[in-house]
Amino acid sequence: QVQIVESGGDSVQPEGSLRLSCIIPTPVFDQHTMAWYRQAPGKQRELVGRVSTSGTTVYTDSVKGRFTISRDNAKKMVYLQMNSLKPEDTAVYFCNRVTIPYDWGQGTQVTVSS
Repeated sequence: QVQIVESGGDSVQPEGSLRLSCIIPTPVFDQHTMAWYRQAPGKQRELVGRVSTSGTTVYTDSVKGRFTISRDNAKKMVYLQMNSLKPEDTAVYFCNRVTIPYDWGQGTQVTVSS
């Protein structure tokens, strides 16, 4: 069983920055595209962006130019650098494998408020 653990969430003011981290301890980590998702209160979970095995990234329109996803295959970690945060970025953030997701972790709360 793969236990995903996300961390790094916090409360920040608008225009602030945060860096989220996620460990997905699977022996096949380097063989799969990984992604960050988020779920705001009362809304469905949505894809924030993903990073392929080669490091190619794709983002949802609302975060383009502000968020950056990266990965460290040796550490089995995925990162989400978030800049110029907006109140609408407030959500619980999760990471997971894109194909055949593992059991979801607890996520990490990001709150953007003045």
